[in-house]
Parts: sequence; structure tokens; C-alpha cells
Amino acid sequence: MSTTQEQSFPLYEEVVNEFGKLTAAGRTDKARQTAFERFRLLGFPSIKNEDWKYTNITRFLKDGYALESPVHSIPAGLLEKAAIPALDCYQLVLVNGVWDGKVKGGELPKGIEVFRVAEALKARSNAVLFEDKKWGNQHFANLNEALYTDGLFIGADGDCDKPLHIVHLFTADHNLLVQPRHVWVVNTNAGLSVIESTLSATGEAKIWVNSLTEIIVHKDARLDHTVIQTASPGARLVQHTTVRQKKQSLYNSYTFTLPGADLVRNDLQARLEEDHTETHLYGLYLAAGNQLVDNHTLVDHQKASCFSNELYKGVLLEQSTGVFNGKVYVHKDAQKTNAFQQNNNLVIGKRATIDSKPELEIYADDVKCSHGSTVGQFSEEALFYLRARGIGEATAKALLINAFAFDVTEKLKLGAVESYINQSIRHHIPAEHA
Repeated sequence: MSTTQEQSFPLYEEVVNEFGKLTAAGRTDKARQTAFERFRLLGFPSIKNEDWKYTNITRFLKDGYALESPVHSIPAGLLEKAAIPALDCYQLVLVNGVWDGKVKGGELPKGIEVFRVAEALKARSNAVLFEDKKWGNQHFANLNEALYTDGLFIGADGDCDKPLHIVHLFTADHNLLVQPRHVWVVNTNAGLSVIESTLSATGEAKIWVNSLTEIIVHKDARLDHTVIQTASPGARLVQHTTVRQKKQSLYNSYTFTLPGADLVRNDLQARLEEDHTETHLYGLYLAAGNQLVDNHTLVDHQKASCFSNELYKGVLLEQSTGVFNGKVYVHKDAQKTNAFQQNNNLVIGKRATIDSKPELEIYADDVKCSHGSTVGQFSEEALFYLRARGIGEATAKALLINAFAFDVTEKLKLGAVESYINQSIRHHIPAEHA
């Protein structure tokens, strides 16, 4: 069972009470029961848990959170902040995890369908939604499985002519826990590009977003997945994403975390379940203030002749904290695996810290695998070179930060998104930070 300390958190009591209400109302099933019992056994994570040893969330758990919220209107100007100039896309807006059913940018093409998860559970017999999930020691994934109420289901049976831009807006006038659940299925030979933007407006309130996304990329299918996290102070984001890849599929992930939210924890797991699959994970985190940004990744090579490449870069300003923990796991049957992983960090703030832990666990003998990690500060030689050409120190440092980030941003396939990210980086590096 969870410890006495964990049970003393107000949120723990709220969670137990809420599940009791669902059970009394007959709204639970075997999957929810299993997940809830697992969560009760695990409790909330602490630094005693290996996967959370560098990410202490105790101070966030001390706040109380409500689990029920009335429908909120979108605060003035919040949606406009999510706009990506010059991006031609289909836009869907979710407020506190609930989609209003509208699509901006035209009618979705044939073969692309979108439902609210609450509706999909009632209207569709999709096995993905009804599987009895096993989330192991994933504290927050089990919590989401037990208590989620809504989210977005996306099904792709063909190529989508424009990217889907999913805007997640979170707002509250009191402390709130929101638990969206998303399921995406990219079927055989289909192609899809999804951009997710996360923004918040909470005022004095605190909002905890515990989000769970399940993705299946079937044979010969392709998915480009871009995540842009720009939530405001007062937001605590915990995002768990599991990607299951089938034969000859391609998954490209781009995760960008910018200053704002108090806590960002991204758990991204790519499971290469069949041969000749390809996976690329790119990430850039720019942290400031007292922000805590934690990226945990797992690339799980299960079958032969697969390729994965991972590059995460971090820029730590002021007294922020960064964490990177990436594991590449190669099973015995995954011969001829090519897997590469790199984490580079630029620590600028005098009180900023980074904990980097790249890992390889290999049980096959015919593989090519490598990993690495670097932590550094500004190159004095490069600074001297720029300043000798009449460039001010602050501007020179900003240029070096953009150059450092370029290895990740240039991987983006959409020019409008690349320009937007580069502009956002420049916006968050004022002279006092540099």
C-alpha cells in the first residue's frame, strides 16, 4: 500500500473519494479497477522511486485540487497565443480536455476521423479503447486510467493533406486536476502529422494536467508528432505517451518545452514491436525561473532490423532544474538494431542544474548502439569571435543559444513550425537571462 505520507496529501484523498463516487454510480470497469488498485499500491512517486529520484514533486502535491470542474469559457486572447503564423492546418481546440466537436480549416478529408473519447467509448467497438491496460509502475498513467473522463480519439485510414493542430487550453478559477485521455490510430499505409500546443490561464489557481496518450502506428504508416508546451506559471504538466509501432512504420517525435509551467514531466515510450521500424525522437527544453522540466524516454527495440535516433537538448536559465533520463532497451530477438542517443545541455544560470542519465540495456549481440551526454556553458572562444565583430554580449549569447538549438529545430519538416519555435526561443532569452 502507499505510504502514510502519500495518504496525507489532500490530492490522494480526493482521488480515493472520486473513485468511490464512480464505483457507486456504476461507472467503473475491470480496467479502471485494476489501474486504481495499482495506483493505491504505488501511491504518488517520491525521490525514493528510481524514475523520480531527480524530480521531487512533494511541494506540488501539498496543494489541494478539485477533480470536478464546470465547463469553462476560453479566456480572452488565450487561443490566439497558440496560433502558428503561416501554418495551413486543421485546428481542434480542447478546453480542460474536452473537445467541442468543431474543426477549423475545412472539412477533414475522407479517411480521417475524430471523436471525443467519451463518445468513442459509447459508439465504437475499437479494441484499443477497451483493452485491459497494464501500466506497471507508472504512477500517473494508472491514475489516469482509473479516473479519466474524456479526450480525443483520432483514426487515420489514409493520408491527411494538412496537419492537425490540436490546441489544449487549460483554465480554472480554483485548484484543479484534469486528466485527459487520448487514443490515436494510424492504420496501414496512412500518413498523419499532428501538432499539439499546450497553454494555460489559471490566475491564482493551480492546475495539474495528468495526460495519457496511446498511439498505434500500423504497418507502413507514418506519424509526425510535434508537442509545444507553453503553459503559464501555476500549471503542472505530467504527460505520458506510449507509441506502438508495427512493421516498417515511421514515427517522428518533436518535443519543445518553453519557460512557464512550474513542472513539466514528459514520459515518452516508443515500442518497436515489429521488424524494420524506424523511430526519431527530438527534444528541446528551455527552462527558466524555478521551473522543473523532466524528460524520460524509452526506446524499446523488440524485433530485428530496426533503427532509432534520439537527440535531446536543454538550455537551463536562472535557477531552473532539468532532468533527462533516456533508455534504449534492445531485446534478444532485436538483432541488427541501430540505436543512437544523445543529450546535450547548456547550463547558463548560476543556480541552474541538470541531471542527465542516458542508458543502454542490450541483450542482442549484432547491434550498433551508442549514447552520450554533455553539460557545458558558453564557449568563450565563440563569444570572443562574435564580440570582436561588434556584436554585444547579450546578443552574442542569444545567437549562441539559437545555434545550440538549431540541431533540433532544423529537423522539423514544417517551415512554419520551425519559424514559430525559433521565434519563441528568441522571445524567452531577454538580455537579463543571457
